[in-house]
Amino acid sequence: MPDSLTFNMDAVLQRLLEECYSLIAALPLLVLALAVIAVFWLIGSWLARRQLLDLVAQRNPFLRELTRTTVRWVVSLIGVLIALEIMDATALVGAVLGTAGVLGVALGFAFKSTMENYLAGILMSLRQPFSPKDHVTIDGNEGIVVALTSRATILMTLDGNHLRLPNALVFSSVMLNYTRNPSRRFDFDVGIGVSEDLVRAQQIGVDVLRTLDGVQDTPPPRAYITALGDSNVQIRYQAWVDQRSHDFASVKSEGIRLVKLALEAAEMDMPEPIYRVQLSERSAAASPANAAPKAPKGETPTSAIDTRVQADLDEQIAADQRTRASEDLLDPRAPKE
Repeated sequence: MPDSLTFNMDAVLQRLLEECYSLIAALPLLVLALAVIAVFWLIGSWLARRQLLDLVAQRNPFLRELTRTTVRWVVSLIGVLIALEIMDATALVGAVLGTAGVLGVALGFAFKSTMENYLAGILMSLRQPFSPKDHVTIDGNEGIVVALTSRATILMTLDGNHLRLPNALVFSSVMLNYTRNPSRRFDFDVGIGVSEDLVRAQQIGVDVLRTLDGVQDTPPPRAYITALGDSNVQIRYQAWVDQRSHDFASVKSEGIRLVKLALEAAEMDMPEPIYRVQLSERSAAASPANAAPKAPKGETPTSAIDTRVQADLDEQIAADQRTRASEDLLDPRAPKE
């Protein structure tokens, strides 16, 4: 066998010995580097517990924890860079940062939606677009605000269901907040016969709405003629409700009922669409004895329905908030948009 192919074991052993001697010589520097990293980690943990960070976070638990974690890791990273400088391994920093950059891009694409929700949660916790128990409609989803977490906004629908909306969707969607302004207007249309006194019909409805419990005096109830139909004239009645003390749907329901009774009591013609129906025999349901009662002429109808604010969902929302494991980012004292 040629000498060039002979395996030289002595050279291998010599190289291993040199590496061991180098490692042993570097042990004091390695211990010093590890001590520097440990010291900077302790300093970062100490700074993260300072009350000054709570002032920066402004009572926001999400931002407070994020600030503490950021401070701790930034200080620790400084310690790692100093340790690498002590070990004369600064060339390694560039390789590590390059690898971290490539890894960050890959993770960014993989967790794009998660990061969007996370960042949207941060922004909404700083300038909150709603408060707890606000009645909102977000992207066509209506409900009462229960909580805001780092990834989702929790709503309870009006029929008691639990609804989770991604924060990115909430942040970018059109939002309708019914609670922010306590005064809310309702309106409904009534068809009046073309031969009736329309001004009188308007005044009758407005007078009835003024007496309805829950309707505000300012702005006052109003009535407008909106359209001329085939067999009637459409009059739109409007009134404002204070949602802090009365239920919007109940007041509107009572308003429609009382205006109808008042117009009937004044013998106002409210024609219905005309259909031609051929019947083989008279139905018992169509007999005058089974017809709906009308208000006596000249008698002002009165409300017998409780229109005060309903608390059907309050206990369910409170129970959900008590059992929630994650911390709620909503703060009634936080700045509002």
